[in-house]
Amino acid sequence: MAPTKNGRLLYNAIPDGYPQPGKHVIYDDSETIDLDNVPLNGGILFKILVLSIDPYLRNRMRDPSVRGFMPPFVVGTPLQNGGVAQVVRSEDPTYAAGTYVSGSFLFQEYVVANASDVSGLRPVQTKGKLTLSAHTGVAGMPGATAYTGWKEYAKPKAGEVVFVTAGAGCVGATVIQLAKADGLKVIGSAGSDDKVEYMKSVGADVVFNYKKTKVADVLQKEGPIDIYWDNVGGDSLDAALVNCNKHARFIECGMISVYNGGETYQMKNLNYIYQFEIQLHGFIVLTLVPKYPEFFTEFADRVASGEIKYNEDVTIGLENGGAALEAIQRGKNTGKSLIAVADY
Repeated sequence: MAPTKNGRLLYNAIPDGYPQPGKHVIYDDSETIDLDNVPLNGGILFKILVLSIDPYLRNRMRDPSVRGFMPPFVVGTPLQNGGVAQVVRSEDPTYAAGTYVSGSFLFQEYVVANASDVSGLRPVQTKGKLTLSAHTGVAGMPGATAYTGWKEYAKPKAGEVVFVTAGAGCVGATVIQLAKADGLKVIGSAGSDDKVEYMKSVGADVVFNYKKTKVADVLQKEGPIDIYWDNVGGDSLDAALVNCNKHARFIECGMISVYNGGETYQMKNLNYIYQFEIQLHGFIVLTLVPKYPEFFTEFADRVASGEIKYNEDVTIGLENGGAALEAIQRGKNTGKSLIAVADY
């Protein structure tokens, strides 16, 4: 077989604001790969099918001197994130040719790697109702973020009130449904009217567009809150601090309001942390997943049955991945953002 194009999405430069396709992220199709003869050296040849686009990727596009919870990307090399791939050839008896796997893959069409070098590699069942793409979202890292963070820190009691920011994203929408299943009143915020309707469709009791309505006004009317799930930081966090009950649980999952530079919000209500004895929990999903193995079985079954709802924002083609990355930073995606690298 003649060599095949092996397109890659490369990290090209450190952004000083939003990552721009063609500048900070570029598509390169100059490399080829001989699928029949490329040496595997005991490893596996993967064909990448689906890749996940998540807000935290912006954190890895930073100067190497700046600390972060994950290593920075290296300029000139492909981006990397969760995805689903098919095994094309294998010299590893654990993973036979033709099987599907999820893991953390380089952003390129084909990857040769040893199984030990692919973080989170595991077989993906294709006989159930779950699509392959679901394993990059609600049944993958974002869903695990929602599930494990909620189980570890929420300590919910029926009748309590939770406020979920970015409630139309994969993480936020999953948290809304977990909270409703536990008998809570759910307040959800998002940045467009379409997203507000989506939060309503997954069960949120009070929904609003934070670009049109002040967060503080909603919480003053519908709170005080007992749990705050934070995906954005900024004025939403500040308003939650001043509108919570004593011993409220604040679950700090992300702060996209500060990922892309711009004016920094000046917090005004940090003194409420000690006044109301707030329990403030920051977490990274990779730390919690080993404690909750049922996510990949029992929770996946809830997704497959339709009990847990989700939607997807699919970008076709790796060459368009830079635009998808910028869109999620600007909040323009509607649902779980992913790249369909190949047909699946």
